[in-house]
Amino acid sequence: MRADLEVADIFRAAGSGYRVAHAGHLSQQHLKVMSAIENCRTAALGGHVEACEDCGQWRIAYNSCRNRHCPKCQGAAARTWLAEREADLLPVGYFHVVFTLPAEVADIAFHNKAMVYDLLFRAASETMVTIAADPKHLGARIGITAVLHTWGSAMTHHPHIHMIVPGGGIALDGTRWVSSRPGFLLPVRVLGKLFRRLFLARLIALHDAGRLAFFGSMAHLAERGAFLRHLAPVKKKRWVVYAKPPFAGPEAVLAYLSRYTHRVAISNRRLIGFEEAGVTFRYKDYRRDGTDRQQVMTLATDEFIRRFLLHVLPRGFHRIRHYGLLAGGSRKDCLALARQLLVVAPAVTNDPPAEPDDFRPPCPCCGGRMIVIEVFERCSQPRGPPGARTTNRETAP
Repeated sequence: MRADLEVADIFRAAGSGYRVAHAGHLSQQHLKVMSAIENCRTAALGGHVEACEDCGQWRIAYNSCRNRHCPKCQGAAARTWLAEREADLLPVGYFHVVFTLPAEVADIAFHNKAMVYDLLFRAASETMVTIAADPKHLGARIGITAVLHTWGSAMTHHPHIHMIVPGGGIALDGTRWVSSRPGFLLPVRVLGKLFRRLFLARLIALHDAGRLAFFGSMAHLAERGAFLRHLAPVKKKRWVVYAKPPFAGPEAVLAYLSRYTHRVAISNRRLIGFEEAGVTFRYKDYRRDGTDRQQVMTLATDEFIRRFLLHVLPRGFHRIRHYGLLAGGSRKDCLALARQLLVVAPAVTNDPPAEPDDFRPPCPCCGGRMIVIEVFERCSQPRGPPGARTTNRETAP
C-alpha cells in the first residue's frame, strides 16, 4: 500500500474503464472533472522549470487543473478566499449552524441538484434572517456565510448547509448592535419548523411548475399524488437544525472556514490503499463515540468513483453564499456600520505590495531562491539545463 495515494492515482488507473462501463450515464461535467483530476500537475497541463540562483539545482513544476472538485487544488483557493474574508470578521462570538435535508428529500435532490440545492440555500437563509429579525428572539439583521456540503464521511449523498453567523446583528432601526445571549443564538426548534414549512412549500411549487425530474425507481413521483404521499411523513417529522457553541474568536472562525469552505468529497490524506479489492479509506461513523468513531472502509473501485462523482456540482453553481449583512453590494456599508456600533476601528485595507509575493518553495538543496528558467506548453516535455541536478515538484506555482 502506498502512503502517498491520491484520488488522481485511482482515476488514472481505473477512470478509462469506468467511462466505458458507464458510457451514456456520465454527464459532460462528470467527464470534465475526471479528466481534470487525472491530468492535474502532470505534463498534460504544461508547467515550468525552476533553477536555484545559488547552487544551480533545478526542478519541474507542473500546472494544476484548478478544478473545484480536485483534492489537490483546493489549498491555494482556500487561502486566497480566506484572505479576502478576513476583513469581514467582527470582534464578536461566531456560531456554527447546520441545516440538513431529511433522507426522503435528499433522494429528490439527487435527481434535481441545481433546483433543490438552490432551494436549500434560500430556505435555510430565509429561516435564519426571519427568526433573527423577530423581536421575540434577537430583533436584528444578521450576517451569514453559508457553505453547501453534499456528502457524509463515507461519501454517501447527504446534502446540508454549514453556516457561520456572528453572535448578534444590527437593530432593525439601525441605531445599535444587538448581541445574542452568551452561548445561544436562536431557538433551533423554531428554526427547524420554519425551515420545514418554507422548504416543503417551495418544493411542492417547483413540482407543480414542472421543474422537477425523476428517473428510475423514483419516476412515479412525477405524478402529483405520489409526490405528496412521498412527502407526507416528512411533514410530520422534526427537521433538525444543529447549532454548535460559539467559536472562541476570529482566529477560530478562520481556522474552521479553512477546513470547510473548499473541502471536496474526500481528501487525499484519508486514503489508505488501492488494490485489486478496491479503495480503502478512513471515515467517521457518527453513531459511535470517542475513538471508535474513526473507522476504515473498503469500496470496490467503481463504487468509490461513483460516490466521488455523486458530489460534482452543476455547472456554475455557487456553493459558498452570503446573506444579510454580508450580502452583495451592501456588505461593505453594513460591516462599516456594525463596526461603528460596536465601537471598533474600521477594517484595515492593506495596499498591494509593490512586487508580488514569491510563493515558490526555496531550493531543497541550499535554501536559495528559485527562478523560472523555462516554460513548457501542454503535453510537451521540459528540456532543463544540461548537467544540473534535478528534482520533480508536482505543485502549482
